[in-house]
Amino acid sequence: MAKPKLAAQPSAARHVAIIMDGNGRWAKKRHLPRALGHQRGVEAVRRVVRGARELGLEALTLYAFSTENWRRPEDEISDLMGLMKRFILSDLDEFAGAGVRLKIIGDYKAFKPDVVELIEGAVARTAGNSGTTLVIALNYGSQDEIARAAAKAAVKGPITPDAIAAELDTADLPPLDLLIRTSGEVRLSNFLLWQAAYAEMVFTDVLWPDFSADHLREALEEFTVRDRRYGGR
Repeated sequence: MAKPKLAAQPSAARHVAIIMDGNGRWAKKRHLPRALGHQRGVEAVRRVVRGARELGLEALTLYAFSTENWRRPEDEISDLMGLMKRFILSDLDEFAGAGVRLKIIGDYKAFKPDVVELIEGAVARTAGNSGTTLVIALNYGSQDEIARAAAKAAVKGPITPDAIAAELDTADLPPLDLLIRTSGEVRLSNFLLWQAAYAEMVFTDVLWPDFSADHLREALEEFTVRDRRYGGR
């Protein structure tokens, strides 16, 4: 029996971001190789992107590889790059056909040429799509992003919050409404620090490989009961 489609999103949230955490712990709990945890994490990405599209989100931003992740063992980085390439090659047709637009934030050009070529080809192929924008943060660090944005703003005129915001990697996206972090950790880890200024946050104990479209919907349902005052009373 086919799984029923998710109902329309239960809130006015337009842009959701996720810190995908817990692949290693998922594998460790099961006495499995860490690489298998990353593989299962990619499967979670597929589920959540499909869910975001069915729930009608305008943008979904996923923290895939931070500037600090270069400190990981070389073999783990190699595994992550291999998974990224396989993900693009296996899933691009589906996402492109579903109207998903791919956007990259961060300095992805620091990766090997074959990875850069795949990324740029995928971005170009989906550039004309008008459905959910899937934003992948690659070699991304928010402090670096803010510094770059401020430097660009300074060249053009006075440095103001609006001037900096206009130069951020996410300037063409809706404001961030909801930020989710999996695995029970409660910190932002240098992710979307500027954008999260007034975003709602949900921290869940669910490890990323177990995260589903239903978990995303539950987070959106929690979002609906939040009183967003933006500093007002």
